Amino acid sequence: MSDPLRQQLAAAARLIVVKVGTRVLTGVDGLLDPRRIEALGKQLDAACSSGRQVVLVSSGAVGAGMGRIGLTERPTELAQLQAIAAIGQSSLIEAWERSLRSRGRHVAQVLLVAEDLQHRTRYLNIRNTLRALLDYGAIPVINENDTVSVEELRTSFGDNDRLAALVATLIGAPLLVLLSDVAGLFDRHPGEAGAVVLPTVSRIDAAVERLACDRPGGLSKGGMASKIAAARIMTEAGGTCVIASGRDDDVLERILRGEPVGTLFVGRDEAMPAWKRWLGWSAEARGTIEVDAGARQAIVAGGRSLLAAGVAGLQGQFTAGDVVALSCGGGPAFARGLVNYPAAELTRIIGLRTERIAEVLGYCPYEEVIHRDNLAVICRD
Repeated sequence: MSDPLRQQLAAAARLIVVKVGTRVLTGVDGLLDPRRIEALGKQLDAACSSGRQVVLVSSGAVGAGMGRIGLTERPTELAQLQAIAAIGQSSLIEAWERSLRSRGRHVAQVLLVAEDLQHRTRYLNIRNTLRALLDYGAIPVINENDTVSVEELRTSFGDNDRLAALVATLIGAPLLVLLSDVAGLFDRHPGEAGAVVLPTVSRIDAAVERLACDRPGGLSKGGMASKIAAARIMTEAGGTCVIASGRDDDVLERILRGEPVGTLFVGRDEAMPAWKRWLGWSAEARGTIEVDAGARQAIVAGGRSLLAAGVAGLQGQFTAGDVVALSCGGGPAFARGLVNYPAAELTRIIGLRTERIAEVLGYCPYEEVIHRDNLAVICRD
């Protein structure tokens, strides 16, 4: 039976990003599971046939490479990881190509590293390329470029859940589907008696984050905590996210029919503008500005700019025009934006009212430290 809210959201989602995890795509032997990829290929084709455009973020390259050469534990040396990723990536894209080509679909491999999305020009180039591929009717298959990354292979985008969320914000997709080996977010540890999947999460807060119960080890890097973090990105950007089991043969079709499958994370009413989506999650922050509680409230609840009077401290050697993070009380970043003053000057005007800036610096080029048009809120809790 369809849920009215899910039905409405699914009907409005003409562009979707689907992420499939390693534990879905590989069997117990670590090799790619052809039957699972075939089932997913059928569902992706059905989604396209319904008039939707689909971008696939596919894990599994390292796992597939390990299975192909008979490894049972993930190596720790960088060169070995890169070699295994190269071996597995060819198997991965071949499997998707085989499944979708038989249905008349084109597959386009896109490999990214974190820096690709941090750099504004490269970010826009990737967005334009993905849109062109979709216009041609192709299904982009995205993965991290593990073979050539260095630091990124260890820290990566964090994991492919985050990569999928960043891709969704990049192209403005209103729906992100994270397919894993779990049925959704449970109300307690899934192994406990009486544990049930939460059908809907309307707000991600500390209580929701504490529900993440991840098991260590294995081939995959992401877990429930990373999926909740990805869902937070989507919902703050104004989109929605569904976490569900990729081992159900018709899971994607059921989600797109609006059936109560997995856990639905409901987004904010307003979609964040494209510029702010890049500022909020993809751009590299060059420093951190600590603000007082009043400034945080004005920014988060009132949509106001950051003034010098609300600045309590700063970290980093940033210049005017750099992206910086905002925090309060030593907590995690709650916003990011383009700063109008270099760190050296901002240090001199911390806590000052705007009319005193010229008195201290000798000039006042901007009334705001960060203007609200260049400020993206990424966490409201």
